[in-house]
Amino acid sequence: MTAVSFPRLTFVELRKMVDTRAGFWLQLIVAFLTLAAVVLVCIFGETADLALRSVFSVAITPAAVLLPVVGILLVSSEWSQRTNLITFTLVPRRMRVMAAKVAAGLVLGVAVLAVALVIAVLAVLIAGGSWTMGAVVFAQICLICLTAMVTGIAFGAAFLSSAAAIVLSFALSIAWSALGVIPFLHDAAMWLDTTRTTQPMTEHAMSGLEWARFWTSQALWMALPLAIGLWRIARGEIRAA
Repeated sequence: MTAVSFPRLTFVELRKMVDTRAGFWLQLIVAFLTLAAVVLVCIFGETADLALRSVFSVAITPAAVLLPVVGILLVSSEWSQRTNLITFTLVPRRMRVMAAKVAAGLVLGVAVLAVALVIAVLAVLIAGGSWTMGAVVFAQICLICLTAMVTGIAFGAAFLSSAAAIVLSFALSIAWSALGVIPFLHDAAMWLDTTRTTQPMTEHAMSGLEWARFWTSQALWMALPLAIGLWRIARGEIRAA
């Protein structure tokens, strides 16, 4: 049997993200929240808030928060709905399937970024804002969205349970942000709390120290769950329903 090409496999995984009922409604909600957030900024924001950098940052916030749930479901639903047996029978190389899932997540992330940029540009044009946004800041804002998507896939792989992965992805992030206000944990939070490490990315070209903090937090919240998840999927036994 001829092996499925990687682009075709990625396309199949992308369809899984957009064809399901949960995926459809999540993306519809993201689109609505993006429009609502940008409109509110244009109506009630100060002059400084109407710069393209600020509006684009607002536009990608709903996607950065909610789209990782689509990434979680892409992986975890294979186990909850028992479709993993079919998937890995058709494509026995499990890591190839997981690579396609990550690639599909990045493709969806790029598509969402393109839509958010168009909305931001139209908003600035209509509201008469400024076009201030450097190429470096633009790339940093895009990186926020893309790493958030991969983090969702990582949590889905690590837990292989939709409910657990979704709840913990939000609960752990909120808990760490709250604990970060405690004085003796403040320094650690500056390196491990993604809310803090990503904040400078929307404001200015980051320094070497800020990049070190960002990648340290990503090692904890993205790379570690992904490594655990890949290990579980590679070595786990696939059972029929």
